[in-house]
Amino acid sequence: MRLALDTNRYTDLCRGKTEVVHLLEFAERIFVPFVVLAELRAGFTLGSRHPENEGVLQRFLMKPGVEPLYPDDGTTRAYASLYRQLRRQGTPIPTNDLWIAALVIQHNLKLCSRDRQFGHLPQIPRV
Repeated sequence: MRLALDTNRYTDLCRGKTEVVHLLEFAERIFVPFVVLAELRAGFTLGSRHPENEGVLQRFLMKPGVEPLYPDDGTTRAYASLYRQLRRQGTPIPTNDLWIAALVIQHNLKLCSRDRQFGHLPQIPRV
């Protein structure tokens, strides 16, 4: 299983949430969207453990099968399509989540997230 990891599930992983730990242990590949990296690092800057949190993130990203995921032209096309769908449905979602959704669609991934707004995009498989 190839997963895209959302910010809230990375936090769950760091807190040792059993269901997330087990899910990620059996994942073939784990992708961390650029938006998730940005959200995590923004949160780190507000806390008193910034260097420690950054170190934990760096060690996670260096694990075999884990890699950051960045946008390209295909991502922007997926983004535009999803944006249109959500607007027509009257169910817009936050911009950062739209970028994550676009990467998930583009790379045929399963999304590991607790955010309910992804439910407005039934084409995105979630775990």
